[in-house]
Amino acid sequence: MTNIMNLRRNVTTAVALTTLTTILAATTGCQTSLNGQTLPSPYYLQDDVQYFPAGPEFKLPREAAALRAARAEEKLNQQ
Repeated sequence: MTNIMNLRRNVTTAVALTTLTTILAATTGCQTSLNGQTLPSPYYLQDDVQYFPAGPEFKLPREAAALRAARAEEKLNQQ
């Protein structure tokens, strides 16, 4: 008799957790990334907009300048 009661309690708990999880998932906005594209949540009209200005196209100007200087110094040392 206790096995049947335990089984019934486990089934009831599982159904309640599944129902709660489904309700939470349905009412929560989500943002997904699909094929490199970020798709908005259902609340995208209320979200604040983030703006990131474009940076320099070449990301390593100091390293390039250091390499040019090193090559020039190497040429001077070879002569």
